[in-house]
Amino acid sequence: MMQRTRITFSTSGHGAMRDLTPEIREAVRASGIEAGVVHVFAVGSTAAVGTIEWEPGLAKDLPENLDRLIPPGRHYGHEQMWHDGNGHSHLQATLLGPSIAIPFERRELLLGQWQQVFHLECDVRPRQRTVIVTVMGE
Repeated sequence: MMQRTRITFSTSGHGAMRDLTPEIREAVRASGIEAGVVHVFAVGSTAAVGTIEWEPGLAKDLPENLDRLIPPGRHYGHEQMWHDGNGHSHLQATLLGPSIAIPFERRELLLGQWQQVFHLECDVRPRQRTVIVTVMGE
């Protein structure tokens, strides 16, 4: 059995993080599926999803450290081609990845006590985002 939902929201631009855990948890509970895997996919080449302890320090640390690892700049091939200021955004999103799979049983996500699912906006501009949540199981 499979059930698919979409989460849509606006971001404020580069480095904006959003806790998706409540919406994903609700999608699993509403699916009627008792056990399986929920797949979470961020639509767009400059957005990423993952897990983290959702607290203000880490919500600040993750984007700042990504900027140190892959800093904004005009030296990227993407910048030389498109001149849109987001070459680093594509690379940061690629490094983290667009999707994550989370097991669940008894309609409950099997996340650690301090583990939440996040969306990270890597693009330099505010965006309207869609995250596709696919619940699969029996």
